[in-house]
Amino acid sequence: MTKPVVLLAEELSPATIEALGPDFEIRRCDGANRDELLPALAEGVDAVLIRSATKMDAEAIAAAPGLKVIARAGVGLDNVDVPAATKAGVMVVNAPTSNITSAAELAVGLLLASARNIAPANQALKGGTWARKQYGGVEVLDKKVGVVGFGRIGQLVAERLKGFGVEILAYDPYVSAQRAGQLGARLVTLDELLAEADFITIHLPKTPETLGLIGEEALRKVKPGVHIVNAARGGIIDEAALATAIAEGRVAGAGIDVFASEPCTDSPLFEHESVVVTPHLGASTEEAQEKAGVAVARSVRLALSGDLVPDAVNVSGGAVAEEVRPGIDLVEKLGRIFTAIAGAVPVQLDVDVRGEITEHDVSVWGLSALKGLFTDVTSTPVTYVNAPLLAEERGVETRLLTDPVSEDYRNITTLRGTLADGRQLAVAGTLTGPKMVQKLVGIDGLDLEIPISQHMAFYRYEDRPGVIGTIGGLLGEAGVNIAGMQVARDDEQGQALVALTLDSAVPADLAEQVMSQVGVDQFRIVELD
Repeated sequence: MTKPVVLLAEELSPATIEALGPDFEIRRCDGANRDELLPALAEGVDAVLIRSATKMDAEAIAAAPGLKVIARAGVGLDNVDVPAATKAGVMVVNAPTSNITSAAELAVGLLLASARNIAPANQALKGGTWARKQYGGVEVLDKKVGVVGFGRIGQLVAERLKGFGVEILAYDPYVSAQRAGQLGARLVTLDELLAEADFITIHLPKTPETLGLIGEEALRKVKPGVHIVNAARGGIIDEAALATAIAEGRVAGAGIDVFASEPCTDSPLFEHESVVVTPHLGASTEEAQEKAGVAVARSVRLALSGDLVPDAVNVSGGAVAEEVRPGIDLVEKLGRIFTAIAGAVPVQLDVDVRGEITEHDVSVWGLSALKGLFTDVTSTPVTYVNAPLLAEERGVETRLLTDPVSEDYRNITTLRGTLADGRQLAVAGTLTGPKMVQKLVGIDGLDLEIPISQHMAFYRYEDRPGVIGTIGGLLGEAGVNIAGMQVARDDEQGQALVALTLDSAVPADLAEQVMSQVGVDQFRIVELD
């Protein structure tokens, strides 16, 4: 059996390769070289692992028709076109917690270096000048440190700085005052932080809202003599405005690790001795690099085994409880059965989950249902990534309903949908026994219980003698053996529904033959590969 292909487009640690394991074919290329990257992607690649030098834009994604995963061994995704990947059904994963400690430690280091003029004093001494008086600094004890962005890294910075005896001011629109207080910080507005803080450290993501947040206007509100640190993302601070503020004496110094345009070798900030700069070293520790590589390698393993990945940035659902996982495939198959019986996708779908399984988060089953609905009706490969996008494009509205009470089964999931022509259809399934056997247990309120198999057929008719035997004969003539059968009906001589499990695929023309010769209302074939 052919192994899935994983392309390493940049240098990754031996631990990353080890975490991938022996189940993949590993290839390598220089991702920064487009002439090397694009042909490599076109040669049957299932996953590509990158750092910051490889640009996975729409062109690169289109060059790899079989690509399933883009894994960025780091936090930022500036070099990945996430919307293009989502449209193509390609999962994008990163390692969001791999470098948080390293980034926090660098921010503290830059703050201390700025406070004590470590960089210019070092340079002067190495140049032969003993300049003790010229490079005096300030203590951080009893000072106010303003943390702009109080997420995981901002909190780590605050935690480390508390040991220096500082007061922490925090600005973050998404953090409550209570939560900030629990972490030893006082939540303030941005203007309050600018006016009060002796040190300001930036820990925000780069978004249209945060771009240029600390610009000319903000820098005219700061406390005189403030020191400013940015080890988050370039562009959040207006570098030219900061250089001007330093030149005019409004800002005493700065520690900058990131720049609006990188690599950066020329900036007005470089003209000031009071600015210590580093070339985007936030994640550049052995520990962070190894954590990132190992984390995305594990994510690639999960993704290529068909599982959901908690660190996927373009898939909702998050971590999946072990109790929930067996139902993912069941619900996907119910979606495929729904579409096959209906002959169309619904305009509105309820995923109704009942029973004790609702103690857990079953939102992933909504994704599974959508993936099943579209798998057999579109030429586009359907994944957990693009299934919601396909639903949106086709106007399919979905709801997830949960109820801890299930009368007939320990757990039961029903897909209940309305079609564009007003017809309604419901398909229900469950898992039974220690082996978690997938069973179909209801269609349109008619009770049945039959294992879900690779080859299935369903037909409806007005209940009368001889129909089942006639259809069995036609299947036998076509060389198709019936493995199992369930008959459900609303009442005697009423509407009957038959579900068949078969040993082989049904010829495509047999459905039309059955309907014309036997007079059944509907004959649907389901192939669950």
